[in-house]
Amino acid sequence: MGESKPDPILLTLFANRFMSVAEAMGRSLQKTAISTNIKERLDFSCALFAPDGDLVANAPFIPVHLGSMSFAVKYQMKLLGDNLKEGDVLMTNSPRAGGSHLPDITIITPVFPAATAHSDSSVPAKPIFFTASRGHHADVGGILPGSMPPTSTTLADEGAEIISFKLVRGGHFDTPQLHQYMLDAPARWEGSSGCRNIRDVESDLKAQVAANWKGVQLLHQLIEEYGLETVQEYMAHIRGNAEASVRGLLRRVAGEKGRRLHGKDFLDDGSPIELTVDIDPASGSALFDFTGTGPEVRNNMNAPISVVHSAVIYCLRAMLDSDIPLNAGCLVPVTIRIPPESLLHPSNTAAVCAGNVLTSQRIVDVVLKTFGACAASQGDTNNLTFGEGGKGRDGQAKVGWGYYETIAGGSGATATVPGTSGVHTHMTNTRIGDVEILERRYPVLVRQFGLRQGSAGEGRMRGGEGVVREIEFLKEMQVSILSERRVHRPYGANGGGDGACGLNLWKKQAQAEEADSTAPELSDTGDLVPSKPEPRIINIGGKATVRMGKGDSIVVLTPGGGGWGVQSEEEAEEKREEWEREREAEREGKGVHWAWEPRGSLAERAARQASF
Repeated sequence: MGESKPDPILLTLFANRFMSVAEAMGRSLQKTAISTNIKERLDFSCALFAPDGDLVANAPFIPVHLGSMSFAVKYQMKLLGDNLKEGDVLMTNSPRAGGSHLPDITIITPVFPAATAHSDSSVPAKPIFFTASRGHHADVGGILPGSMPPTSTTLADEGAEIISFKLVRGGHFDTPQLHQYMLDAPARWEGSSGCRNIRDVESDLKAQVAANWKGVQLLHQLIEEYGLETVQEYMAHIRGNAEASVRGLLRRVAGEKGRRLHGKDFLDDGSPIELTVDIDPASGSALFDFTGTGPEVRNNMNAPISVVHSAVIYCLRAMLDSDIPLNAGCLVPVTIRIPPESLLHPSNTAAVCAGNVLTSQRIVDVVLKTFGACAASQGDTNNLTFGEGGKGRDGQAKVGWGYYETIAGGSGATATVPGTSGVHTHMTNTRIGDVEILERRYPVLVRQFGLRQGSAGEGRMRGGEGVVREIEFLKEMQVSILSERRVHRPYGANGGGDGACGLNLWKKQAQAEEADSTAPELSDTGDLVPSKPEPRIINIGGKATVRMGKGDSIVVLTPGGGGWGVQSEEEAEEKREEWEREREAEREGKGVHWAWEPRGSLAERAARQASF
């Protein structure tokens, strides 16, 4: 590769061309997938990787995927070596192989040089790039529908684990072996089931393979246009530009806040996550030392080391004020030290499904707190799963389905910008399940979906509000919630107020035996009449799975974001007056508090309930 300085115009051009390839892969995946999770919720990521497995460029997909996918590509390169051929496509989801958690399946396609009349077929070709896509599949087996069990204590509880598998070998899709991995292997464990809807998973995997191939085609077009040497040269320049940007950031921080920074926060179970950052202002490099973090836990809050790297690279990119692609260059100036046998470096059999979606958020909180960048956001993804099927009490498996969604909350304020209400924050960048699609495809009604007024932290800059989401179930099914910030509130910064904790409630309708035992009430005429039993409101905690009956509801109240700065008395009074105006408008029905109510007459809704 050339040693000359990059042409700034070509540097910008190639950065955008690489990103456009990843964006085109994402559009292809969304259009060809069939699951709600990928097609509507956009819970997927696509990216390009260098021949050494380093991240080159990505579109703005899911941050927790993008930093860790490089680990998956590099693992497969080390494992398979030269045993990669044209027409091979790899599949993996194992945390020990660079995965995040088991529902996130990564599909990796090596990109080989285009064949020419002068190619020497006797010399094995080596990959010149890799394309990869990672999608969250609604069910990969395990002890509960949705494969995000709040009660898992080992990795086997969470579904199928695939370390390395040639899903496509020489252009042929290996359906029998896929079924063995997804259906037979997980069902061997006591209480565990194979994938509950293999047809949807198989179809979405084929969509990922097609998306990767779209990336291969576009890379070949780029190489044909500029030549392989120029394309790879500017790939290196783009990584070098990211490295220089991060070194500049670290030097500025050292000058403003000192060479040593420290931060600490806790999970709801009390486990600490601690970080010390030592910056060398001369070189612009830094050591991120997580010594002091708690040991591996028996629940599923353990986070693979690839997820830790995802959180760090995301925070560094978020704190930059320049528009560069997130790529491996961001981590070149940084050394990350993670204590072994900690919850950020767990053993191979540790449960990890919440580490990817919850602990990753707390790592981000700690990094941003250490740098003093902003107040805490909701620090949660409020993972809701429900479904049916799989292995029953009789040991027999039946085909079923699972649904999964993450629920928005409030973001934290900064010194110059207030928090945002009702958004997915930091390590997740998905949509929430669309109400019309959710009600059309699944036996549920969305009874309420709106901002949770009063959940934001006060301050000179106010945090964002959380949301309220209530879902009623039209038939009996298993419902699970996996959430955080139900104990420790999202903290404010620089004197700002804390956001509100989240809360998960079960509206349990009275069963027949409960109704029969209800004491009668006196009517206006003095006669005794049977009383109408009211639903019980039960706090099910942050992590729970419940067998809900027909007519039962789950109400998820998500955390708000922390505020920034101390309010003056005048500002506080203005906020109180504004609050009163909002409450009054809400009481008068002026729509300040937005919420969802199912459309249609009561008769129509009753008929729909009766159809399930």
